Amino acid sequence: MLDVTVIEDPAAAAVSLDPIRARLLAELTEGPASAAMLAPKVGLPRQKVNYHLKALEKHGLVELAGERRKGNVTERLMRATAASYVISPGALGAVQPDPDRARDQLSARWLLALAARLVRDVGALLTGAARARKRLATFALDGEVRFASAADRAAFVAELTQGVEALILKYHDGAAEGGRDHRVVVALHPKLKEPGPDADAQLPTTARELTE
Repeated sequence: MLDVTVIEDPAAAAVSLDPIRARLLAELTEGPASAAMLAPKVGLPRQKVNYHLKALEKHGLVELAGERRKGNVTERLMRATAASYVISPGALGAVQPDPDRARDQLSARWLLALAARLVRDVGALLTGAARARKRLATFALDGEVRFASAADRAAFVAELTQGVEALILKYHDGAAEGGRDHRVVVALHPKLKEPGPDADAQLPTTARELTE
């Protein structure tokens, strides 16, 4: 089972978003199970569960893990093909986010479009690497920083921009034979607050709170 897989096909995305099928996927990430075993957990007849499982199997979201005899019946044990799933923005076709439409480094929507493209591109690369039976060379950095003021945050952004631009100028070789282009994405955004009984009261209520 893969840790995470990207759903690129629109039909598979639609199947995964169905509440009952999403519940079945969640159950099958815990281990193989048959329609009869899943029926009482989701509150549906075995035949109805089997119908949903066949739809999931058709789109590669679940697979056969084995069979077992129970009386005069042979049960198919199914399992999820991944522990979690991400739907690629590519499944939305022409209405998927495009960061090239409006480049604005201070726009949260542009950041979201960049993140969507990252999911789409890395998902496609993973699919290609799996088909070619090759490893995909990637790197990610994740961290947290607490700013004392908006001025400190602006200074941090300026230094980060200068540092990344300097590294790109140092290592970029547009004339390198056999070289391969790589995309660099750096993001900065407020951290979501942990959910709690007073979570709503902690949400920013003014435009100034949203931007500072």
